[in-house]
Amino acid sequence: MIIPVILSGGSGSRLWPMSREMNPKQFLSLCGDQTMLQETMTRLEGIEELASPIVVCNEEHRFLVAQQMRDIGVEVDKIILEPTGRNTAPAICAAAEYIQSKNQADDDVMLVLSADHVIKNKAAFHQVIEAGYHVAAQGQLVTFGIVPDKAETGYGYIKRAEVLNGPGIENAWKVDQFVEKPDQETAQQYFDSGEYYWNSGMFMFRSKVILQELEQLSGAIYLAVKKAVANGAQDMDFCRLESDSFIASPSNSIDYAVMEKTDKAVVLPLDASWNDVGAWSALWEVNTRDDDGNVLQGDVLNIDVRNSFVHADERMVAIIGMENCIVVETADAVLVADKDRAQDVKEVVNQLKASGREEALLHQRVYRPWGSYETLEETERFKVKRIVVNPGAKLSLQMHHHRAEHWVVVKGTAKIVCGDKEFVMTEDQSNYIPLGTKHRLENPGVIPLEIIEIQTGSYLGEDDIVRFDDTYGRVE
Repeated sequence: MIIPVILSGGSGSRLWPMSREMNPKQFLSLCGDQTMLQETMTRLEGIEELASPIVVCNEEHRFLVAQQMRDIGVEVDKIILEPTGRNTAPAICAAAEYIQSKNQADDDVMLVLSADHVIKNKAAFHQVIEAGYHVAAQGQLVTFGIVPDKAETGYGYIKRAEVLNGPGIENAWKVDQFVEKPDQETAQQYFDSGEYYWNSGMFMFRSKVILQELEQLSGAIYLAVKKAVANGAQDMDFCRLESDSFIASPSNSIDYAVMEKTDKAVVLPLDASWNDVGAWSALWEVNTRDDDGNVLQGDVLNIDVRNSFVHADERMVAIIGMENCIVVETADAVLVADKDRAQDVKEVVNQLKASGREEALLHQRVYRPWGSYETLEETERFKVKRIVVNPGAKLSLQMHHHRAEHWVVVKGTAKIVCGDKEFVMTEDQSNYIPLGTKHRLENPGVIPLEIIEIQTGSYLGEDDIVRFDDTYGRVE
């Protein structure tokens, strides 16, 4: 069997302001109708002997992952929750440990994929996975090297050594070395030689073999993660890794921890129109451009604009006489940049975080397991939200120390707990919740429930919530 392991722990900071820490790029629809995570899964359709996937993600993203998998009809084996990000080696180790603890099948092969790649040639992708399966089944550690189409300085490279021979093995090469992102002159040498591939960060190996190599080559990671899995807790579809043990693991990539040290590394060339969409310039490359070389998304009015990426999310954007630029508009932030400086967007996010700005973390519309909320107006003493509760969903039973709330139903039916009272409200009805009162909101209907919430008080932060009961396991 091939067991897909989807790594979904990235923050996508170079795609700010669309990508935010609490809703990063893998959960966004950037290159089609589906999100990048969903495309990663549906891209595997048609591969034979494919097991249910395992997704490794941040604790904060667990309900986004679960909902997006449900939306495309994919039943996950398990969603493994990292208490904090420790790079790819601990994430892969955790998935391999879980697989071994579950079935201890020596012939199962892990297919490790990032949740945020674009691969347009699905047939070529399937073909190289099939080839990689035969190599990995014989105990090798397979990585996929992207056949370069230019001298690129934004990727690490893999240099191939001698060809690998064996039954059922085709177009596979032993790895000579992994090299860091080169300067332009060196990248051109790599490209001209024909011996180098871009490092894709995709892998295939048997779970038992990768664990043996981790134990031998990066023992501190192996021991810490093994303990974190053994002491973890099963919660619905989730596997919560034990926090202290996982945090004790060194933070390292699988390249540094294993692939650069092992004698089992094998590279298979992949030529399938791959892109890791690491910046807005990459998104410009993978989307269809008009006759002027522009990618225009949303309500955009352009006059004499060329070779640019313009995205309008909430409002009309007018752009005049510009070339080689990026303009991205969202409800609470606008980015304007030279396309050649796309990698520097990460510095904007770093400055936002350093100054404590929420624009680095959240959009105005914030998704929760029960639905979403959007802040419409906020001052020091009051805040106005639009809250949408999905059919059958309910918020936690909670109270606030510093604020009172007033709810007005504008669509659907609300079942409300307020103190010792329980009642139903419909459109145009309202209810006041005094400070310090236990309350709960539920949608018993079959259409989304929408309410306007007015908060008043001395402190209106999202951390002023005391939960007493919660369907989604958020009670400490």
